[in-house]
Amino acid sequence: MAIVQSFGAAEVVTGSCHILQVEREPKIMVDCGMFQGLIGGRNYEDFGFDPKNIDILLITHAHLDHVGRIPKLVKEGFSGKIITLQSTMDLAKVVLLDSAHLMEEEYKTSFKKAQRQGKEDKIKKPLYTIKDVEDVYNLPITYVKYNEEIKLSENITAVFRNAGHILDSAMIEISYKEDQKNKKIVFSGDLGNHNDLVMPNPVTLEESDTLYIESTYGDRNHRGIKDSEDEFKKVITDTLLNQGNVLIPSFAIERTQEILCILKQMFYAKELPKCKIFIDSPMAIRATKLYDQYHNELSDCCNEYLKKDGSIFEFPYVNYTLKPEESIKINDEKSGCIIIAGSGMCTGGRILHHFKHRLWNKRNSVLFVGYQARGTIGRKIVDGDKNIRIYHEDIVLKAKVYTINGFSAHADQNDLIDWMKSYKKLGKIYLIHGEKDKQKIFKQVIKEKLNKKAHIVKQAEEIWV
Repeated sequence: MAIVQSFGAAEVVTGSCHILQVEREPKIMVDCGMFQGLIGGRNYEDFGFDPKNIDILLITHAHLDHVGRIPKLVKEGFSGKIITLQSTMDLAKVVLLDSAHLMEEEYKTSFKKAQRQGKEDKIKKPLYTIKDVEDVYNLPITYVKYNEEIKLSENITAVFRNAGHILDSAMIEISYKEDQKNKKIVFSGDLGNHNDLVMPNPVTLEESDTLYIESTYGDRNHRGIKDSEDEFKKVITDTLLNQGNVLIPSFAIERTQEILCILKQMFYAKELPKCKIFIDSPMAIRATKLYDQYHNELSDCCNEYLKKDGSIFEFPYVNYTLKPEESIKINDEKSGCIIIAGSGMCTGGRILHHFKHRLWNKRNSVLFVGYQARGTIGRKIVDGDKNIRIYHEDIVLKAKVYTINGFSAHADQNDLIDWMKSYKKLGKIYLIHGEKDKQKIFKQVIKEKLNKKAHIVKQAEEIWV
Protein backbone atom coordinates (compact mmCIF):
# COMPACT_ATOMS: atom_id res chain seq x y z
CA MET A 1 0.00 0.00 0.00
CA ALA A 2 0.99 3.64 -0.50
CA ILE A 3 0.12 6.58 1.70
CA VAL A 4 0.23 10.36 1.12
CA GLN A 5 0.29 13.06 3.78
CA SER A 6 0.19 16.80 3.13
CA PHE A 7 2.06 19.03 5.57
CA GLY A 8 1.18 22.26 3.77
CA ALA A 9 -1.18 23.59 1.08
CA ALA A 10 -3.98 21.66 2.83
CA GLU A 11 -7.10 23.86 3.04
CA VAL A 12 -4.76 26.81 2.44
CA VAL A 13 -3.00 28.08 -0.69
CA THR A 14 0.63 28.15 0.48
CA GLY A 15 3.19 25.90 2.17
CA SER A 16 3.06 23.10 -0.43
CA CYS A 17 4.57 19.94 1.08
CA HIS A 18 3.47 16.35 0.40
CA ILE A 19 5.02 13.02 1.39
CA LEU A 20 4.47 9.75 -0.49
CA GLN A 21 5.41 6.48 1.18
CA VAL A 22 5.15 3.33 -0.91
CA GLU A 23 5.59 0.30 1.35
CA ARG A 24 9.27 -0.56 2.01
CA GLU A 25 10.40 2.05 -0.55
CA PRO A 26 12.26 5.38 -0.17
CA LYS A 27 10.17 8.14 1.36
CA ILE A 28 9.44 10.78 -1.30
CA MET A 29 8.56 14.44 -0.70
CA VAL A 30 7.00 16.70 -3.33
CA ASP A 31 7.88 20.36 -2.63
CA CYS A 32 8.66 22.04 0.66
CA GLY A 33 7.19 25.53 0.45
CA MET A 34 6.76 28.47 2.74
CA PHE A 35 3.47 29.49 4.33
CA GLN A 36 2.65 33.09 3.42
CA GLY A 37 0.35 35.88 4.54
CA LEU A 38 -1.63 35.58 7.76
CA ILE A 39 -0.44 31.97 8.33
CA GLY A 40 3.26 32.80 7.93
CA GLY A 41 3.88 31.98 11.59
CA ARG A 42 3.46 28.28 10.77
CA ASN A 43 6.89 28.31 9.11
CA TYR A 44 8.47 28.35 12.58
CA GLU A 45 6.52 25.32 13.78
CA ASP A 46 7.71 21.72 13.60
CA PHE A 47 7.25 20.13 10.20
CA GLY A 48 5.11 17.35 11.64
CA PHE A 49 7.62 14.74 10.44
CA ASP A 50 11.33 14.06 10.83
CA PRO A 51 13.32 15.60 7.93
CA LYS A 52 16.01 12.95 8.46
CA ASN A 53 13.55 10.31 7.25
CA ILE A 54 12.96 11.91 3.83
CA ASP A 55 15.01 10.18 1.13
CA ILE A 56 14.10 12.11 -2.02
CA LEU A 57 12.77 15.63 -2.62
CA LEU A 58 11.02 16.35 -5.93
CA ILE A 59 10.41 20.03 -6.74
CA THR A 60 7.60 21.17 -9.07
CA HIS A 61 8.75 24.79 -9.44
CA ALA A 62 10.59 27.65 -7.76
CA HIS A 63 7.87 29.84 -6.26
CA LEU A 64 8.50 30.55 -2.59
CA ASP A 65 5.38 28.68 -1.48
CA HIS A 66 6.83 25.54 -3.11
CA VAL A 67 10.55 25.86 -2.19
CA GLY A 68 10.67 28.32 0.72
CA ARG A 69 11.15 25.82 3.56
CA ILE A 70 13.82 23.68 1.85
CA PRO A 71 16.70 25.42 3.71
CA LYS A 72 14.86 24.75 6.99
CA LEU A 73 14.38 21.12 5.91
CA VAL A 74 18.13 20.76 5.33
CA LYS A 75 19.00 22.62 8.53
CA GLU A 76 16.87 20.13 10.48
CA GLY A 77 18.40 17.01 9.02
CA PHE A 78 17.38 16.30 5.42
CA SER A 79 20.40 14.90 3.59
CA GLY A 80 18.74 13.02 0.73
CA LYS A 81 18.65 13.59 -2.99
CA ILE A 82 16.95 16.53 -4.76
CA ILE A 83 15.47 15.85 -8.19
CA THR A 84 14.11 18.58 -10.47
CA LEU A 85 14.86 20.62 -13.61
CA GLN A 86 18.08 22.64 -13.63
CA SER A 87 16.16 25.82 -14.39
CA THR A 88 14.13 25.17 -11.23
CA MET A 89 17.21 25.06 -9.04
CA ASP A 90 18.71 28.13 -10.72
CA LEU A 91 15.54 30.15 -10.19
CA ALA A 92 15.07 28.73 -6.68
CA LYS A 93 18.52 30.05 -5.78
CA VAL A 94 17.44 33.57 -6.72
CA VAL A 95 14.21 33.18 -4.71
CA LEU A 96 15.79 31.59 -1.62
CA LEU A 97 18.75 33.97 -1.41
CA ASP A 98 16.37 36.92 -1.66
CA SER A 99 14.17 35.38 1.06
CA ALA A 100 17.14 34.73 3.36
CA HIS A 101 18.52 38.24 2.81
CA LEU A 102 15.19 39.85 3.68
CA MET A 103 14.80 37.73 6.83
CA GLU A 104 18.34 38.52 7.97
CA GLU A 105 17.86 42.26 7.41
CA GLU A 106 14.50 42.22 9.19
CA TYR A 107 16.07 40.38 12.13
CA LYS A 108 18.94 42.89 12.42
CA THR A 109 16.54 45.83 12.41
CA SER A 110 14.17 44.24 14.95
CA PHE A 111 17.06 43.17 17.18
CA LYS A 112 18.45 46.73 17.36
CA LYS A 113 15.04 48.11 18.34
CA ALA A 114 14.57 45.33 20.93
CA GLN A 115 18.01 45.98 22.43
CA ARG A 116 17.01 49.55 23.22
CA GLN A 117 13.99 48.17 25.07
CA GLY A 118 15.82 45.28 26.74
CA LYS A 119 13.67 42.75 24.88
CA GLU A 120 16.20 41.22 22.48
CA ASP A 121 15.48 37.72 23.83
CA LYS A 122 11.95 37.96 22.39
CA ILE A 123 13.06 38.47 18.76
CA LYS A 124 12.76 35.41 16.53
CA LYS A 125 15.87 34.47 14.63
CA PRO A 126 15.55 34.16 10.84
CA LEU A 127 13.93 30.95 9.65
CA TYR A 128 17.17 30.38 7.75
CA THR A 129 20.22 32.30 6.56
CA ILE A 130 22.15 32.72 3.32
CA LYS A 131 24.53 30.03 4.62
CA ASP A 132 21.57 27.64 5.01
CA VAL A 133 20.57 28.29 1.39
CA GLU A 134 24.10 27.48 0.26
CA ASP A 135 23.92 24.19 2.20
CA VAL A 136 20.94 23.14 0.03
CA TYR A 137 23.13 23.32 -3.05
CA ASN A 138 25.78 21.10 -1.44
CA LEU A 139 23.36 18.17 -1.43
CA PRO A 140 23.27 15.65 -4.31
CA ILE A 141 21.05 17.13 -7.04
CA THR A 142 19.83 15.21 -10.09
CA TYR A 143 18.67 17.35 -12.99
CA VAL A 144 16.00 15.96 -15.29
CA LYS A 145 14.35 17.14 -18.49
CA TYR A 146 10.65 17.28 -19.25
CA ASN A 147 9.17 13.89 -20.25
CA GLU A 148 12.28 11.97 -19.13
CA GLU A 149 11.59 8.93 -16.96
CA ILE A 150 13.83 8.72 -13.92
CA LYS A 151 14.12 5.82 -11.48
CA LEU A 152 13.60 6.74 -7.84
CA SER A 153 14.02 3.08 -6.80
CA GLU A 154 13.70 -0.36 -8.35
CA ASN A 155 9.92 -0.05 -8.05
CA ILE A 156 9.26 3.68 -8.49
CA THR A 157 9.73 6.03 -11.46
CA ALA A 158 8.89 9.70 -11.96
CA VAL A 159 8.30 11.91 -14.99
CA PHE A 160 8.20 15.73 -14.97
CA ARG A 161 5.74 17.31 -17.45
CA ASN A 162 5.44 21.00 -18.39
CA ALA A 163 2.77 22.68 -16.24
CA GLY A 164 2.97 26.03 -18.06
CA HIS A 165 2.81 28.04 -14.81
CA ILE A 166 6.20 29.80 -14.64
CA LEU A 167 9.66 29.07 -15.94
CA ASP A 168 10.57 25.49 -14.92
CA SER A 169 7.13 24.55 -13.59
CA ALA A 170 6.20 20.88 -13.68
CA MET A 171 3.50 18.41 -12.83
CA ILE A 172 4.97 15.14 -11.61
CA GLU A 173 3.77 11.62 -12.50
CA ILE A 174 4.95 8.95 -10.06
CA SER A 175 4.50 5.30 -11.09
CA TYR A 176 4.96 2.20 -8.95
CA LYS A 177 3.82 -1.41 -8.68
CA GLU A 178 1.50 -2.66 -5.99
CA ASP A 179 0.41 -6.31 -5.83
CA GLN A 180 1.73 -6.75 -9.38
CA LYS A 181 -0.50 -3.88 -10.58
CA ASN A 182 0.84 -0.67 -12.09
CA LYS A 183 -0.27 2.42 -10.15
CA LYS A 184 0.18 6.09 -10.99
CA ILE A 185 -0.18 9.21 -8.84
CA VAL A 186 0.03 12.74 -10.25
CA PHE A 187 0.91 15.92 -8.35
CA SER A 188 -0.23 18.81 -10.55
CA GLY A 189 1.99 21.46 -8.99
CA ASP A 190 0.54 24.79 -10.14
CA LEU A 191 -1.13 24.63 -13.55
CA GLY A 192 -0.71 27.61 -15.88
CA ASN A 193 -3.27 29.96 -17.34
CA HIS A 194 -4.11 28.93 -20.92
CA ASN A 195 -3.87 32.59 -22.04
CA ASP A 196 -0.36 33.26 -20.72
CA LEU A 197 1.87 35.21 -23.13
CA VAL A 198 5.15 33.86 -21.77
CA MET A 199 4.48 30.23 -20.92
CA PRO A 200 3.12 27.43 -23.13
CA ASN A 201 -0.14 25.72 -22.15
CA PRO A 202 0.11 22.89 -19.60
CA VAL A 203 0.51 19.49 -21.23
CA THR A 204 -2.39 17.08 -20.88
CA LEU A 205 -2.11 13.61 -19.36
CA GLU A 206 -3.88 10.38 -20.25
CA GLU A 207 -4.29 8.44 -17.03
CA SER A 208 -3.85 8.52 -13.30
CA ASP A 209 -5.15 6.41 -10.43
CA THR A 210 -4.75 9.33 -8.04
CA LEU A 211 -4.62 13.07 -8.79
CA TYR A 212 -3.53 15.75 -6.33
CA ILE A 213 -4.65 18.95 -8.05
CA GLU A 214 -4.22 22.60 -7.13
CA SER A 215 -7.42 24.60 -6.60
CA THR A 216 -6.24 28.19 -6.14
CA TYR A 217 -8.86 29.57 -8.56
CA GLY A 218 -11.23 26.62 -8.47
CA ASP A 219 -14.11 28.94 -7.56
CA ARG A 220 -13.87 31.39 -10.49
CA ASN A 221 -12.81 32.23 -14.02
CA HIS A 222 -10.36 34.94 -14.97
CA ARG A 223 -11.34 38.01 -16.92
CA GLY A 224 -10.65 37.66 -20.65
CA ILE A 225 -6.98 38.28 -21.46
CA LYS A 226 -7.77 40.55 -24.43
CA ASP A 227 -9.93 42.84 -22.28
CA SER A 228 -7.16 42.94 -19.68
CA GLU A 229 -4.48 43.74 -22.25
CA ASP A 230 -6.63 46.45 -23.83
CA GLU A 231 -7.21 48.12 -20.46
CA PHE A 232 -3.51 47.81 -19.61
CA LYS A 233 -2.50 49.49 -22.88
CA LYS A 234 -5.02 52.31 -22.41
CA VAL A 235 -3.76 53.12 -18.89
CA ILE A 236 -0.15 53.16 -20.10
CA THR A 237 -0.89 55.32 -23.14
CA ASP A 238 -3.22 57.80 -21.42
CA THR A 239 -0.82 58.36 -18.50
CA LEU A 240 2.26 58.87 -20.66
CA LEU A 241 0.46 61.24 -23.05
CA ASN A 242 -0.69 63.21 -19.99
CA GLN A 243 2.99 63.71 -19.01
CA GLY A 244 2.64 61.32 -16.09
CA ASN A 245 4.41 58.20 -14.83
CA VAL A 246 3.04 54.69 -14.40
CA LEU A 247 3.93 52.79 -11.21
CA ILE A 248 3.48 49.02 -11.45
CA PRO A 249 4.02 46.95 -8.28
CA SER A 250 4.90 43.59 -9.76
CA PHE A 251 5.95 40.11 -8.72
CA ALA A 252 9.47 39.31 -9.88
CA ILE A 253 8.73 35.92 -11.44
CA GLU A 254 6.38 35.56 -14.43
CA ARG A 255 4.32 38.74 -13.92
CA THR A 256 7.20 41.12 -14.67
CA GLN A 257 8.13 39.08 -17.74
CA GLU A 258 4.53 39.07 -18.99
CA ILE A 259 4.30 42.86 -18.60
CA LEU A 260 7.53 43.27 -20.56
CA CYS A 261 6.09 41.12 -23.34
CA ILE A 262 3.00 43.32 -23.62
CA LEU A 263 5.08 46.49 -23.62
CA LYS A 264 7.33 45.05 -26.32
CA GLN A 265 4.27 44.22 -28.41
CA MET A 266 3.13 47.81 -28.02
CA PHE A 267 6.58 49.08 -29.03
CA TYR A 268 6.67 47.07 -32.26
CA ALA A 269 3.05 48.00 -33.07
CA LYS A 270 3.95 51.70 -32.52
CA GLU A 271 1.30 51.89 -29.77
CA LEU A 272 3.74 52.81 -27.00
CA PRO A 273 4.57 56.51 -26.57
CA LYS A 274 8.27 57.25 -26.19
CA CYS A 275 9.20 56.59 -22.58
CA LYS A 276 11.71 55.10 -20.18
CA ILE A 277 10.85 51.70 -18.66
CA PHE A 278 12.66 50.88 -15.43
CA ILE A 279 12.81 47.31 -14.13
CA ASP A 280 13.66 48.33 -10.59
CA SER A 281 13.94 44.98 -8.82
CA PRO A 282 17.19 43.00 -8.51
CA MET A 283 15.21 39.77 -8.12
CA ALA A 284 13.09 40.50 -11.21
CA ILE A 285 16.21 41.37 -13.22
CA ARG A 286 17.91 38.09 -12.27
CA ALA A 287 14.73 36.13 -12.97
CA THR A 288 14.33 37.78 -16.39
CA LYS A 289 17.89 36.81 -17.30
CA LEU A 290 17.07 33.20 -16.40
CA TYR A 291 13.92 33.33 -18.54
CA ASP A 292 16.17 34.41 -21.43
CA GLN A 293 18.65 31.64 -20.68
CA TYR A 294 15.98 28.93 -20.66
CA HIS A 295 13.99 30.34 -23.58
CA ASN A 296 13.24 26.86 -24.95
CA GLU A 297 10.76 26.38 -22.10
CA LEU A 298 8.80 29.51 -23.06
CA SER A 299 5.99 30.20 -25.54
CA ASP A 300 6.37 30.43 -29.31
CA CYS A 301 5.66 34.16 -29.03
CA CYS A 302 8.72 34.67 -26.80
CA ASN A 303 10.97 32.68 -29.08
CA GLU A 304 9.80 34.68 -32.09
CA TYR A 305 11.04 37.83 -30.34
CA LEU A 306 14.35 36.11 -29.67
CA LYS A 307 14.79 35.31 -33.36
CA LYS A 308 13.69 38.79 -34.38
CA ASP A 309 16.10 40.92 -32.34
CA GLY A 310 18.17 38.62 -30.12
CA SER A 311 16.21 39.21 -26.93
CA ILE A 312 12.84 38.12 -25.57
CA PHE A 313 12.18 41.04 -23.26
CA GLU A 314 14.58 43.87 -24.08
CA PHE A 315 13.92 46.75 -26.47
CA PRO A 316 15.26 50.35 -26.64
CA TYR A 317 13.08 51.80 -23.87
CA VAL A 318 13.99 49.22 -21.20
CA ASN A 319 16.45 50.01 -18.38
CA TYR A 320 17.57 47.61 -15.63
CA THR A 321 18.38 49.28 -12.31
CA LEU A 322 20.25 46.72 -10.23
CA LYS A 323 22.11 48.99 -7.78
CA PRO A 324 20.40 51.14 -5.10
CA GLU A 325 21.99 54.33 -6.46
CA GLU A 326 20.52 53.55 -9.91
CA SER A 327 17.11 53.18 -8.31
CA ILE A 328 17.43 56.49 -6.46
CA LYS A 329 18.37 58.27 -9.70
CA ILE A 330 14.93 57.40 -11.15
CA ASN A 331 13.60 60.16 -8.88
CA ASP A 332 15.20 62.69 -11.23
CA GLU A 333 12.81 61.64 -14.01
CA LYS A 334 9.83 63.99 -13.85
CA SER A 335 7.58 62.34 -16.45
CA GLY A 336 7.38 59.72 -19.19
CA CYS A 337 8.37 56.70 -17.08
CA ILE A 338 7.00 53.23 -16.48
CA ILE A 339 8.43 51.95 -13.20
CA ILE A 340 8.07 48.22 -12.53
CA ALA A 341 9.24 47.43 -9.00
CA GLY A 342 8.69 45.02 -6.12
CA SER A 343 7.20 44.02 -3.94
CA GLY A 344 4.08 42.92 -5.76
CA MET A 345 1.81 43.59 -2.75
CA CYS A 346 3.76 46.70 -1.67
CA THR A 347 4.83 45.12 1.63
CA GLY A 348 8.38 46.43 1.15
CA GLY A 349 10.97 46.86 -1.56
CA ARG A 350 11.70 49.70 -3.95
CA ILE A 351 8.08 50.32 -4.98
CA LEU A 352 7.50 52.06 -1.64
CA HIS A 353 10.24 54.61 -2.40
CA HIS A 354 8.58 55.39 -5.72
CA PHE A 355 5.20 55.67 -4.00
CA LYS A 356 6.68 58.19 -1.57
CA HIS A 357 7.93 60.36 -4.42
CA ARG A 358 5.01 60.02 -6.84
CA LEU A 359 1.68 59.07 -5.21
CA TRP A 360 0.79 62.70 -4.53
CA ASN A 361 0.99 63.71 -8.22
CA LYS A 362 -2.40 63.54 -9.98
CA ARG A 363 -0.73 63.03 -13.38
CA ASN A 364 0.67 59.68 -12.27
CA SER A 365 -1.03 56.26 -12.26
CA VAL A 366 -0.68 53.19 -10.06
CA LEU A 367 -1.44 50.02 -11.98
CA PHE A 368 -2.03 46.83 -9.98
CA VAL A 369 -1.69 43.62 -12.01
CA GLY A 370 -1.74 41.11 -9.15
CA TYR A 371 -3.71 40.14 -6.05
CA GLN A 372 -3.34 42.42 -3.01
CA ALA A 373 -3.74 40.62 0.32
CA ARG A 374 -5.59 42.15 3.26
CA GLY A 375 -3.39 44.28 5.49
CA THR A 376 -0.91 45.28 2.77
CA ILE A 377 -0.32 48.81 1.50
CA GLY A 378 -1.38 47.60 -1.93
CA ARG A 379 -4.76 46.48 -0.57
CA LYS A 380 -5.28 49.80 1.23
CA ILE A 381 -4.73 51.68 -2.02
CA VAL A 382 -7.04 49.35 -3.95
CA ASP A 383 -9.70 49.75 -1.25
CA GLY A 384 -9.64 53.53 -1.71
CA ASP A 385 -7.52 54.89 1.16
CA LYS A 386 -6.40 58.44 0.33
CA ASN A 387 -3.68 58.78 2.94
CA ILE A 388 -0.94 56.15 2.78
CA ARG A 389 1.71 55.87 5.49
CA ILE A 390 5.13 55.07 4.03
CA TYR A 391 8.33 55.10 6.08
CA HIS A 392 6.66 56.99 8.95
CA GLU A 393 5.31 59.69 6.61
CA ASP A 394 1.70 60.21 5.50
CA ILE A 395 1.45 60.56 1.73
CA VAL A 396 -1.72 61.91 0.15
CA LEU A 397 -2.89 59.75 -2.75
CA LYS A 398 -3.81 61.83 -5.81
CA ALA A 399 -2.51 59.46 -8.50
CA LYS A 400 -5.11 57.49 -10.43
CA VAL A 401 -5.43 53.85 -9.33
CA TYR A 402 -6.23 50.96 -11.67
CA THR A 403 -6.63 47.26 -10.92
CA ILE A 404 -6.49 44.72 -13.74
CA ASN A 405 -7.32 41.22 -12.53
CA GLY A 406 -7.00 39.31 -15.82
CA PHE A 407 -3.30 38.58 -15.48
CA SER A 408 -2.67 35.35 -13.62
CA ALA A 409 -0.14 32.55 -13.87
CA HIS A 410 -2.73 30.12 -12.46
CA ALA A 411 -5.34 28.11 -14.32
CA ASP A 412 -8.88 29.22 -13.57
CA GLN A 413 -11.89 26.98 -12.94
CA ASN A 414 -12.59 26.30 -16.63
CA ASP A 415 -8.90 25.58 -17.30
CA LEU A 416 -8.74 23.10 -14.40
CA ILE A 417 -11.91 21.31 -15.47
CA ASP A 418 -10.83 21.14 -19.14
CA TRP A 419 -7.42 19.81 -18.09
CA MET A 420 -9.05 17.00 -16.11
CA LYS A 421 -11.46 16.26 -18.97
CA SER A 422 -8.47 15.43 -21.17
CA TYR A 423 -7.80 12.29 -19.11
CA LYS A 424 -8.86 9.01 -20.69
CA LYS A 425 -8.71 7.38 -17.26
CA LEU A 426 -8.92 9.39 -14.05
CA GLY A 427 -9.24 7.84 -10.61
CA LYS A 428 -9.54 9.61 -7.25
CA ILE A 429 -9.23 13.41 -7.07
CA TYR A 430 -7.73 15.22 -4.09
CA LEU A 431 -7.84 19.01 -3.75
CA ILE A 432 -4.81 20.90 -2.41
CA HIS A 433 -3.34 24.39 -2.71
CA GLY A 434 -6.56 26.36 -2.20
CA GLU A 435 -8.65 28.09 0.43
CA LYS A 436 -11.28 25.80 1.93
CA ASP A 437 -14.31 27.86 0.88
CA LYS A 438 -13.07 27.96 -2.72
CA GLN A 439 -12.30 24.23 -2.63
CA LYS A 440 -15.90 23.50 -1.60
CA ILE A 441 -17.13 25.34 -4.69
CA PHE A 442 -14.62 23.54 -6.91
CA LYS A 443 -15.57 20.19 -5.41
CA GLN A 444 -19.21 20.78 -6.39
CA VAL A 445 -18.23 21.89 -9.91
CA ILE A 446 -16.17 18.70 -10.35
CA LYS A 447 -19.20 16.65 -9.36
CA GLU A 448 -21.45 18.53 -11.79
CA LYS A 449 -19.11 18.68 -14.78
CA LEU A 450 -17.06 15.51 -14.41
CA ASN A 451 -19.49 13.36 -12.44
CA LYS A 452 -16.68 12.57 -10.01
CA LYS A 453 -16.19 12.99 -6.28
CA ALA A 454 -13.29 15.04 -4.98
CA HIS A 455 -11.81 15.08 -1.49
CA ILE A 456 -10.49 18.21 0.24
CA VAL A 457 -7.18 17.23 1.86
CA LYS A 458 -6.62 18.15 5.51
CA GLN A 459 -3.30 18.96 7.15
CA ALA A 460 -1.29 15.75 7.88
CA GLU A 461 -4.28 13.58 6.91
CA GLU A 462 -3.26 10.01 6.02
CA ILE A 463 -4.64 9.12 2.59
CA TRP A 464 -4.19 5.60 1.25
CA VAL A 465 -3.76 5.58 -2.53
